[in-house]
Formats: sequence, C-alpha cells, structure tokens
Amino acid sequence: QAAEFAKYMQKARAQAVKELKPQLVSTPASPVLGNASGDVTVVEFLDYRCPYCKAMHQPIADMIAADGNVRVVIKEFPILGDDSLFAAREALASGKQGKYAEMHAALMTFKGKLSAQDVESAAAELGLDVVRLKVDMAAPEVDQELQQNYNLAESLGINGTPAFVIGDTLIPGAIKLEDLKAHIAKARDEAS
Repeated sequence: QAAEFAKYMQKARAQAVKELKPQLVSTPASPVLGNASGDVTVVEFLDYRCPYCKAMHQPIADMIAADGNVRVVIKEFPILGDDSLFAAREALASGKQGKYAEMHAALMTFKGKLSAQDVESAAAELGLDVVRLKVDMAAPEVDQELQQNYNLAESLGINGTPAFVIGDTLIPGAIKLEDLKAHIAKARDEAS
C-alpha cells in the first residue's frame, strides 16, 4: 500500500506541476539566472540559511556555465526564521538595483549562520544603496512574491528546501549535478 500511495502522490504532484506551470516559470517578480530565454527552465525553491541550498549553489552555477540554454527561476522560500525572511526580502529588493545575481551569490556563499547584519554587510560590499534597499524591501510586490511562493510550495507539497521543478518533475531536496543534468536532458527531450 505504501508503494501505491507513493505512486498516487507522484501523479498528484505531476498534475499540480502542470497546472501551476505558468506561475512556476513565468512570474515577472521571480528572479531568473542563466539564459533568460533558455529552452529548459529549472525552478528552485530555496532559503539562504539552508545548508543544502548552499551546497547546491556551486553545482547550479556550474550547470548554468556549462549549458548556455538553461533558465533558472529562483523562488525565494524563507522557512528558517526571521533572518531567512530578511535575506529573501533584501535579495528580491537588490533586483531593483540590478544586482540580484550578485546578492544571491553573496548570500549563498556566505559561511556561517546568516544574520540580518550579515545580509546588510553583503549588500554594502556589493555597492548597493542600502537606504533604497530598505524602502524596496517593504514594497508590496516583495510581499506578493513571497506569498505566491509559499502558496505554490503548499500546492506542490513542498515543505523543505531546496526543491526543484524541472519539466513536469518535482524534485524535493538536494541532488547531484549529474542528476540535475539528466533531468534537464529529459525535459529537453520531452519538449522537442
């Protein structure tokens, strides 16, 4: 019965992914890394304080560098407390100054337990206008993006980070670079 239930859940998730595809892959407020018009989209739900998300940062950067046709949509999903929420808000706000990718990389490569002060220091080091950042963090569209990400995660049964959606497949948890590439190749095959 457990195997049947797992199969049922997999089907239900695949159906939810198909139904929610527009919100997953083409929400203007969600930051995009890699090739913005790539032929395969990888959606990543992440939290900047999650060690597994941090472990996935370099493999994803390597994949983007190796495959110039991959589009990575970041879904900020701060679930590990107030400092996570602060980091997600500041990362999204940094996009208004054209520095989302740099801020994202700085937060993902930060060693240690990320605090609000660490996030602010990273922003200052990147040359961001910190006063403007504070204003942009409180913008309604930041709240809307985070709320939509929480709603999407709930609809897909995602309750941890990282989680990926590639093609019609939901992958909970960290995965190896080879597996990531295999899922991308499969999605590419299915799309052609």
